[in-house]
Amino acid sequence: MNQFEEESGEFFSLAKNYMDALLNLRRNEASDMIMKAVEEGTSIKDIYMNVFEASQHEIGRLWQTNQITVAHEHFCTAATQRVMSQLYPHIFSTQKNGHQMVAACAAGEMHEMGLRMVADLFEMEGWDTYYLGANTPNESILQTIIDIKPDLVALSVSIHSNLRTLMDLIKLIRNTQDISEIKIMVGGRPFLLAPKLWKKIGADGYSHNAVEAINLADEIISS
Repeated sequence: MNQFEEESGEFFSLAKNYMDALLNLRRNEASDMIMKAVEEGTSIKDIYMNVFEASQHEIGRLWQTNQITVAHEHFCTAATQRVMSQLYPHIFSTQKNGHQMVAACAAGEMHEMGLRMVADLFEMEGWDTYYLGANTPNESILQTIIDIKPDLVALSVSIHSNLRTLMDLIKLIRNTQDISEIKIMVGGRPFLLAPKLWKKIGADGYSHNAVEAINLADEIISS
Protein backbone atom coordinates (compact mmCIF):
# COMPACT_ATOMS: atom_id res chain seq x y z
CA MET A 1 0.00 0.00 0.00
CA ASN A 2 1.44 3.40 -0.99
CA GLN A 3 1.05 6.67 0.92
CA PHE A 4 -1.83 7.82 -1.29
CA GLU A 5 -3.81 4.67 -0.49
CA GLU A 6 -3.05 5.05 3.22
CA GLU A 7 -4.18 8.68 3.30
CA SER A 8 -7.39 8.11 1.34
CA GLY A 9 -8.33 4.85 3.09
CA GLU A 10 -11.85 3.65 2.31
CA PHE A 11 -12.24 6.64 -0.03
CA PHE A 12 -9.33 5.53 -2.22
CA SER A 13 -11.50 4.85 -5.27
CA LEU A 14 -13.18 8.27 -5.12
CA ALA A 15 -9.86 10.01 -4.42
CA LYS A 16 -8.10 8.25 -7.30
CA ASN A 17 -10.90 8.94 -9.78
CA TYR A 18 -11.01 12.57 -8.66
CA MET A 19 -7.26 12.97 -9.02
CA ASP A 20 -7.20 11.22 -12.39
CA ALA A 21 -9.90 13.60 -13.68
CA LEU A 22 -7.83 16.60 -12.54
CA LEU A 23 -4.60 15.24 -14.02
CA ASN A 24 -6.42 14.82 -17.33
CA LEU A 25 -7.73 18.41 -17.13
CA ARG A 26 -11.36 17.31 -16.68
CA ARG A 27 -12.24 19.64 -13.83
CA ASN A 28 -16.01 19.58 -14.46
CA GLU A 29 -15.98 15.80 -14.21
CA ALA A 30 -13.97 16.05 -10.99
CA SER A 31 -16.48 18.55 -9.59
CA ASP A 32 -19.46 16.42 -10.57
CA MET A 33 -18.16 13.32 -8.79
CA ILE A 34 -17.64 15.29 -5.56
CA MET A 35 -21.14 16.79 -5.70
CA LYS A 36 -22.59 13.35 -6.37
CA ALA A 37 -20.71 11.91 -3.38
CA VAL A 38 -22.12 14.65 -1.12
CA GLU A 39 -25.64 14.04 -2.40
CA GLU A 40 -25.22 10.35 -1.64
CA GLY A 41 -24.27 11.08 1.97
CA THR A 42 -20.49 11.33 2.07
CA SER A 43 -19.54 13.89 4.72
CA ILE A 44 -17.72 17.01 3.60
CA LYS A 45 -15.13 16.42 6.31
CA ASP A 46 -14.33 13.01 4.80
CA ILE A 47 -14.08 14.57 1.34
CA TYR A 48 -11.71 17.25 2.61
CA MET A 49 -9.44 14.87 4.50
CA ASN A 50 -9.56 11.71 2.39
CA VAL A 51 -10.09 13.09 -1.11
CA PHE A 52 -8.84 16.67 -1.33
CA GLU A 53 -5.93 16.40 1.08
CA ALA A 54 -4.83 12.95 -0.08
CA SER A 55 -5.00 13.87 -3.76
CA GLN A 56 -3.18 17.18 -3.21
CA HIS A 57 -0.37 15.38 -1.41
CA GLU A 58 -0.07 12.91 -4.29
CA ILE A 59 -0.18 15.67 -6.90
CA GLY A 60 2.54 17.49 -4.96
CA ARG A 61 4.64 14.32 -4.99
CA LEU A 62 4.18 13.95 -8.75
CA TRP A 63 5.40 17.53 -9.21
CA GLN A 64 8.37 17.10 -6.89
CA THR A 65 9.43 13.98 -8.83
CA ASN A 66 9.04 15.80 -12.18
CA GLN A 67 6.16 13.62 -13.34
CA ILE A 68 3.94 16.67 -13.87
CA THR A 69 4.76 20.34 -14.50
CA VAL A 70 4.24 23.19 -12.05
CA ALA A 71 1.51 24.50 -14.37
CA HIS A 72 -0.23 21.13 -14.12
CA GLU A 73 0.04 21.21 -10.32
CA HIS A 74 -1.37 24.74 -10.25
CA PHE A 75 -4.31 23.67 -12.42
CA CYS A 76 -5.17 20.81 -10.07
CA THR A 77 -4.92 23.05 -7.02
CA ALA A 78 -7.08 25.78 -8.55
CA ALA A 79 -9.66 23.21 -9.64
CA THR A 80 -9.86 21.80 -6.10
CA GLN A 81 -10.27 25.30 -4.66
CA ARG A 82 -13.15 25.83 -7.09
CA VAL A 83 -14.84 22.63 -5.90
CA MET A 84 -14.33 23.68 -2.29
CA SER A 85 -16.12 26.95 -3.06
CA GLN A 86 -19.05 24.98 -4.45
CA LEU A 87 -19.34 23.23 -1.09
CA TYR A 88 -19.53 26.48 0.90
CA PRO A 89 -23.35 26.54 1.19
CA HIS A 90 -22.98 23.34 3.26
CA ILE A 91 -19.94 24.54 5.20
CA PHE A 92 -21.23 27.96 6.28
CA SER A 93 -24.64 26.73 7.38
CA THR A 94 -23.28 25.22 10.61
CA GLN A 95 -24.55 26.60 13.92
CA LYS A 96 -21.87 28.79 15.51
CA ASN A 97 -20.16 27.94 18.82
CA GLY A 98 -18.98 31.46 19.70
CA HIS A 99 -15.27 30.92 18.89
CA GLN A 100 -13.33 32.97 16.35
CA MET A 101 -10.15 32.26 14.41
CA VAL A 102 -7.91 34.31 12.12
CA ALA A 103 -6.02 32.17 9.60
CA ALA A 104 -3.24 33.45 7.35
CA CYS A 105 -0.09 32.52 5.48
CA ALA A 106 2.93 34.64 6.34
CA ALA A 107 4.25 37.21 3.89
CA GLY A 108 5.94 35.49 0.95
CA GLU A 109 4.12 32.19 1.51
CA MET A 110 2.12 31.26 -1.60
CA HIS A 111 0.97 27.75 -0.62
CA GLU A 112 -2.44 28.28 0.95
CA MET A 113 -4.42 25.11 0.23
CA GLY A 114 -3.69 23.38 3.54
CA LEU A 115 -4.61 26.42 5.61
CA ARG A 116 -7.76 27.03 3.59
CA MET A 117 -8.84 23.47 4.35
CA VAL A 118 -8.17 24.07 8.04
CA ALA A 119 -10.28 27.24 8.01
CA ASP A 120 -13.15 25.48 6.23
CA LEU A 121 -13.17 22.57 8.67
CA PHE A 122 -13.19 25.00 11.60
CA GLU A 123 -16.26 26.62 10.02
CA MET A 124 -17.89 23.19 9.89
CA GLU A 125 -17.17 22.85 13.61
CA GLY A 126 -19.02 26.10 14.33
CA TRP A 127 -16.13 28.57 14.44
CA ASP A 128 -16.26 31.99 12.79
CA THR A 129 -13.10 32.02 10.68
CA TYR A 130 -11.40 34.98 9.08
CA TYR A 131 -9.27 33.50 6.32
CA LEU A 132 -6.73 36.00 4.96
CA GLY A 133 -5.10 33.71 2.39
CA ALA A 134 -1.61 33.55 0.94
CA ASN A 135 1.23 36.08 1.12
CA THR A 136 -0.43 38.44 3.58
CA PRO A 137 1.79 41.25 4.94
CA ASN A 138 2.53 40.86 8.64
CA GLU A 139 1.19 44.33 9.40
CA SER A 140 -2.17 43.47 7.82
CA ILE A 141 -2.40 40.20 9.75
CA LEU A 142 -1.53 42.00 12.97
CA GLN A 143 -4.16 44.69 12.42
CA THR A 144 -6.83 42.07 11.71
CA ILE A 145 -5.96 40.28 14.95
CA ILE A 146 -6.13 43.59 16.86
CA ASP A 147 -9.53 44.39 15.33
CA ILE A 148 -11.11 40.97 15.86
CA LYS A 149 -9.29 39.69 18.97
CA PRO A 150 -9.99 36.05 18.06
CA ASP A 151 -9.66 33.05 20.34
CA LEU A 152 -7.06 31.55 18.02
CA VAL A 153 -4.63 32.54 15.28
CA ALA A 154 -3.64 29.84 12.76
CA LEU A 155 -0.50 30.52 10.73
CA SER A 156 0.99 28.44 7.94
CA VAL A 157 4.32 28.23 6.16
CA SER A 158 5.49 25.54 3.75
CA ILE A 159 8.92 26.83 2.71
CA HIS A 160 11.81 27.13 5.17
CA SER A 161 12.87 30.49 3.76
CA ASN A 162 9.57 31.96 4.97
CA LEU A 163 10.10 30.88 8.57
CA ARG A 164 11.84 34.14 9.49
CA THR A 165 8.78 36.15 8.43
CA LEU A 166 6.54 33.86 10.46
CA MET A 167 8.78 34.24 13.51
CA ASP A 168 8.71 38.02 13.09
CA LEU A 169 4.91 37.94 12.99
CA ILE A 170 4.67 35.88 16.18
CA LYS A 171 7.02 38.34 17.91
CA LEU A 172 4.80 41.21 16.76
CA ILE A 173 1.76 39.50 18.24
CA ARG A 174 3.50 38.69 21.52
CA ASN A 175 4.75 42.28 21.85
CA THR A 176 1.41 43.96 21.11
CA GLN A 177 -0.72 44.95 24.07
CA ASP A 178 -4.20 43.36 24.31
CA ILE A 179 -3.35 40.46 21.96
CA SER A 180 -0.09 39.20 23.43
CA GLU A 181 -1.81 36.25 25.12
CA ILE A 182 -3.85 35.10 22.09
CA LYS A 183 -3.27 31.45 21.30
CA ILE A 184 -1.23 30.76 18.17
CA MET A 185 -1.25 27.50 16.23
CA VAL A 186 1.16 26.82 13.36
CA GLY A 187 1.35 24.29 10.57
CA GLY A 188 3.26 23.42 7.42
CA ARG A 189 6.15 21.34 6.17
CA PRO A 190 8.96 22.87 8.31
CA PHE A 191 7.08 21.86 11.47
CA LEU A 192 6.50 18.36 10.14
CA LEU A 193 10.24 17.94 9.64
CA ALA A 194 11.11 19.50 13.03
CA PRO A 195 8.29 18.60 15.50
CA LYS A 196 9.69 20.81 18.32
CA LEU A 197 10.13 23.89 16.13
CA TRP A 198 6.76 25.39 17.11
CA LYS A 199 7.94 25.78 20.69
CA LYS A 200 11.13 27.57 19.66
CA ILE A 201 9.26 30.24 17.71
CA GLY A 202 6.74 31.03 20.44
CA ALA A 203 3.61 29.27 19.20
CA ASP A 204 1.17 27.42 21.46
CA GLY A 205 0.85 24.31 19.32
CA TYR A 206 1.36 22.58 15.99
CA SER A 207 -0.86 20.26 13.98
CA HIS A 208 -0.07 18.28 10.85
CA ASN A 209 -3.64 18.12 9.49
CA ALA A 210 -6.99 19.87 9.79
CA VAL A 211 -8.72 17.34 12.03
CA GLU A 212 -5.82 17.36 14.48
CA ALA A 213 -5.92 21.18 14.37
CA ILE A 214 -9.51 21.22 15.62
CA ASN A 215 -8.71 18.91 18.52
CA LEU A 216 -5.62 20.96 19.37
CA ALA A 217 -7.58 24.23 19.23
CA ASP A 218 -10.12 22.99 21.75
CA GLU A 219 -7.25 22.01 24.03
CA ILE A 220 -5.16 25.16 23.88
CA ILE A 221 -7.95 27.74 24.10
CA SER A 222 -9.23 26.10 27.27
CA SER A 223 -5.79 25.92 28.88
